[in-house]
Amino acid sequence: MPIFLRTGHMKKLLIGFFAIMFLLLVILGFYNWVLSGIACIILVAFLILLIRSSAYFQTQVEKYVSLLSYRVKKVGEEALLEMPIGIILINDDNIVEWANPYMNVNFQEESLIGKSIYDLSDELIQMIIQELEKGIITINNQKFRVVYKKEEKLIYFFDITEQALIEQKYQEEQPVIAIVFLDNYDEVTQGMDDLARGSLNGRVTSLLNEWANEFGIYLKRVTADRFMAVLNQKILSELEKGKFSILDDIRESGAKNSLPLTLSIGVGAGVSSLPELGSIAQSSLDLALGRGGDQVAIKLPNGKVRFYGGKTNPIEKRTRVRARVISHALRELIEESDRIFIMGHNYPDMDAIGSSIGILKIAQMNGKESYVILNEQEIDSGVRKLLNEVKEKSDIYDHFISPQDALEMSMTNALLVIVDTHKPSLVIEERLVNRCERIVVIDHHRRSEEFVQNPLLVYMEPYASSTSELVTELLQYQPNRKIDILEATALLAGIIVDTKSFTLRTGSRTFDAASYLRTKGADTVLVQKFLREDLDTFIKRAKLVENVEFYRRGIAITRANASEQYNQILIAQTADLLLAMENVEASFVISKRPDDTVGISARSLGKVNVQLIMEQLEGGGHLTNAATQLTDTTIADAEKRLKAVIDKYLEGVNES
Repeated sequence: MPIFLRTGHMKKLLIGFFAIMFLLLVILGFYNWVLSGIACIILVAFLILLIRSSAYFQTQVEKYVSLLSYRVKKVGEEALLEMPIGIILINDDNIVEWANPYMNVNFQEESLIGKSIYDLSDELIQMIIQELEKGIITINNQKFRVVYKKEEKLIYFFDITEQALIEQKYQEEQPVIAIVFLDNYDEVTQGMDDLARGSLNGRVTSLLNEWANEFGIYLKRVTADRFMAVLNQKILSELEKGKFSILDDIRESGAKNSLPLTLSIGVGAGVSSLPELGSIAQSSLDLALGRGGDQVAIKLPNGKVRFYGGKTNPIEKRTRVRARVISHALRELIEESDRIFIMGHNYPDMDAIGSSIGILKIAQMNGKESYVILNEQEIDSGVRKLLNEVKEKSDIYDHFISPQDALEMSMTNALLVIVDTHKPSLVIEERLVNRCERIVVIDHHRRSEEFVQNPLLVYMEPYASSTSELVTELLQYQPNRKIDILEATALLAGIIVDTKSFTLRTGSRTFDAASYLRTKGADTVLVQKFLREDLDTFIKRAKLVENVEFYRRGIAITRANASEQYNQILIAQTADLLLAMENVEASFVISKRPDDTVGISARSLGKVNVQLIMEQLEGGGHLTNAATQLTDTTIADAEKRLKAVIDKYLEGVNES
């Protein structure tokens, strides 16, 4: 009942109750005043008892509330002063107005009051400046989760050091699978007797076992040229810091014995599923081998790939058997298709045009409707001279169409053959790649992260001088191998341009292909006519050379004026010209391109891997020949980025 008295509603009910009772007693008094008097006395006594009980209860409640308030206040004070949660109150100038003892201890200060946040933590002041509500910072080797209340200027700190250590240990112990492959083991051991082969195996196995024992790797030889390695993320990080020095050890060991033996490693990391790790490791190895071997590829689930090594020119090891198999497979795909589209990279050079004409000839040999896609507004003078010759051959030129014409044609059961590139972003018309379901890739560049999705056939040989060389070999295994003089000349022009007249990236197979084309009537004089340049081009190139700067020892860099534009062909020619100068190991040319991007062309004699440098700038290519195009940047910024990447690359080379 006293509890009910605390509410106004119940008080009104009780007053009404007593009023009714009093009225009833008055009425009862008219009939029996004695009984009414007794009932009145009882009612008054009950009312007095009720009032006294209510007063007592009210007193007890007030005492309880007073005691509870004291306890809550005390707990609040202890929480602020004693609990392991940091609290800092700052003013508008980021000066500490109050901090609990917990934060004084963690900042190793007697008192933080009056100190500026700028003097306490750079990470914390960045949070406040950026008005981030939550973040993680480090204070004296301890990790804290920080909650910033902007309106109250209040900062809370929660120690998560132990949690961070557990998370770090979990990440470090994530499994990693690697496949170690001896690139050219079969070629090196071919013709060796059992004693020499056993000695080589023992030497290589010993080096790999020492390497595995040093880093705590489980290594198992599964075939003559393949090893399986099991490690964790922590070990992988240590290997990356050392730039996988085992690559150099194997290469140097082989060089001492005049054996061109190198190592490639494919690494799978970033997932917990062992089957998936194995699949990623094999895919990484395929990528490393597709880039020429002698390197490590670490492929992550998000598609990103990290590369190490790749310091040497790949040794030619493709066989005619593979060329014949690819040629027959291509023939079958062409026969199954209704029409064939052939496309190279944008701003095509002689190699892209020559190989396109070669594939066009293969399609015609198999009696299929075929077209070469070309944007005639984006070609250089050499290619234009070739096209002028082609125009006189109507049976060839009639098969050249624009990208827009190709988009308007049906892609049902069509075959798209991409030559001289494997990157969708670099082709003449990327929308065709997305529309066509049946794609073939033929390229001589080292494979990069970006690649055409789900191609039916891939013929990538980084050991080849040019795509024209590869297409020439494919032609030799087709029916009705008759080609005319202009077609042979176009293919030969592609080989000559990409090899710089047989001086760079030239193997025995290059001369075989050139010899075959000569037997088909390829005209070297006509090739020279295509490659002749006008005076304006010569002067433009000379202006670029005039601005050359020797940035590091053996590194030549030149850049065009910000107001001038040069096409990619001229930039590449300038890089080649710089490479011919004395004491130049690598050359880089930076210029604005007609498509409003900044192009960088890189060349090397082999000591500097320009492919790795260009890949850091979203480009790619070969060890000695690479390039990139940068968007939304200036020539000055591009030069700064290039120099930073060169510095990083040279530091890595020195470390390894």
